Amino acid sequence: MMPDVELTADAAAAFEQHRPMLLGLAYRLLGSMWDAEDVVQEAWLRWQGTDRSGIREPRAFLVTVVSRLALDQLRSARVKREAYPGPWLPEPVATAEAGPLDTAELRDTVSYATLHLMERLSPPERAVFVLREAFELPYEQIAEIVGTSVANARQLHRRASVRLAEGRDRFTPSPEDHTKLLKRFMAAAAGGDLDALKDLFHEDVVAWNDGGGKVRAALRPIVGRRKVLAFLAGLLSRYDFSEARLLDVNGRPAVWTSVAGNHQLVMIDVRGGRIHDIFGVLNPDKLVRVRPAGQDDL
Repeated sequence: MMPDVELTADAAAAFEQHRPMLLGLAYRLLGSMWDAEDVVQEAWLRWQGTDRSGIREPRAFLVTVVSRLALDQLRSARVKREAYPGPWLPEPVATAEAGPLDTAELRDTVSYATLHLMERLSPPERAVFVLREAFELPYEQIAEIVGTSVANARQLHRRASVRLAEGRDRFTPSPEDHTKLLKRFMAAAAGGDLDALKDLFHEDVVAWNDGGGKVRAALRPIVGRRKVLAFLAGLLSRYDFSEARLLDVNGRPAVWTSVAGNHQLVMIDVRGGRIHDIFGVLNPDKLVRVRPAGQDDL
């Protein structure tokens, strides 16, 4: 029995070695850590039940399994998200739980703004983009995972890159500049200074709010500086935003605060040095992995 025990221990150790990377991969593909954990757990079960004697590269095998499981999950999730009450926003996660962030590409593809933009891609486009950009897989391996030709994998990557570039700033602000802009936003909101907020906003700023049908939130994106300012003016006239704290979320700073007794996480995306997107996540189910210690539901 000892060889079997040792083999099982070795198999478990091999899987655990790659688990953080696999979670990061599944999370980028799905935008939900809940779903990513389900996918990785299913991959573990398949790993246990597989004849591993012929597997030379466990990492490549596990990446393939997780990617295919996540693709299947994503296809069904898209149908559910279309019926979601209001805008569906990705589940934010504490940066420490986002998996390895050793390269600029890994950090960029886990950023909240990028995850949100990737919702506009088809499942195959998203898979090819993530596998190529974040994990630098060769097109031959990507084509095998997605079930397409190498030429089509290249085409899917080009198409995804173009679609994402349309919604991204050519020059990404440094973490320091991003933090400074977010702090200025916090200060202006806490002080009810609408003129200061106006100066911070891009002309085409969009406010996204995800209450998930559980917390009252705007059911449509609020588009344009005038409308966003009017929306915030209404909130600021009724609620106190003075209590807020910075958290490290998806590789960037975010604001933890509360509105009408409900916790909220606020993140921004920057374009041309101004705030172009404001993401407000109020759905309590999506705040579990970013909730500061000692912060319980009110």
